[in-house]
This record gives sequence, C-alpha cells and structure tokens, in this order.
Amino acid sequence: MAPKSSPANSATAVNAFHTLWKAYHDNTSDRLKFIDSFLVFLMLSGIVQFVYCVLVSNFPYNAFLAGFSSTVGQFVLAASLRSQVNPDNKNEFKEVSPERAFADFALGSIVLHFFVYNFLG
Repeated sequence: MAPKSSPANSATAVNAFHTLWKAYHDNTSDRLKFIDSFLVFLMLSGIVQFVYCVLVSNFPYNAFLAGFSSTVGQFVLAASLRSQVNPDNKNEFKEVSPERAFADFALGSIVLHFFVYNFLG
C-alpha cells in the first residue's frame, strides 16, 4: 500500500523543486539555458504531433513520420551539442571547441532535414 500524501510531503517536494530551479538558474550559463529551452520546445512539438496523430488522424502518414522523426533527430543533435558545449564536460571533449560543436550541429541539422524533405515526397 502506498503511503498517504501529507502536507509535509508536498511542501518538501515544492521546496526540493524550488532548490533545484534556483541552482539551475544560478549555476547554468545562458548558452546552456538557450539550448535547454530549444530542447523543451522540440519535446513539446513532438508530443503535440504524436497526440494529434493518435487523437485526430495520421492521414498523410509520411508527413507524420517525417515531422516526428525531424523533431526526434533535432532533439538528439541538440542534446549532443549541449553535452559538447557544457564546461563541466571539458575532460570528455578536449579537442572539440564550442565553435566546432556548433558547426557539427549545423551540418547534422542540414543533413537531417534534407532526408526529411526527401521522405515527404
């Protein structure tokens, strides 16, 4: 049986979320926050596309697959960019500069969207 929720537990959860948000806001650079906001946008866009496909219609199925795979692929590329630009990961990506990481992201995005455009027909 699950423990009953008490006001102390919910207050603790709110306090933990507030502490996490404050630490994120204070310790994360603006560059990483910008990439994070793009990641959230991509995630919400993919969720909206999937829900629309399930609830309304997937009539042009190629269009759904192209759009959904585009958001998933772009999310993966942006997450890779975030991990390469993060200063805490400098020991993992010693030879990759932020400019090189962004160039890889841009080239990967161009190739991804070329394939998505060709998949549409």
